[in-house]
Amino acid sequence: MGLLKQPGQFLVGFALETDNELRHAREKMKKKNFDFIILNSLQDKGAGFLGDNNKITIIGKDNKPTGFELKSKQQTALDIIQYLDNLLP
Repeated sequence: MGLLKQPGQFLVGFALETDNELRHAREKMKKKNFDFIILNSLQDKGAGFLGDNNKITIIGKDNKPTGFELKSKQQTALDIIQYLDNLLP
């Protein structure tokens, strides 16, 4: 998708990293030409695919990470939508 991205398109990717989380997520964002990447962390008990909660960090092109607390996956999805909605024109 990143190679085919057209002007006006906005790409958001996801990364699940187990070590050097921020560095690997930033590398993936750059490699895949994403505008933002959502880093899923497994560092907290109950976070990830097997539980009902998640903990994320959103990283933008400015490489500034914005972290969110551990919370339900439903609330995490709302956080992502609200965060990105505030950035779109």
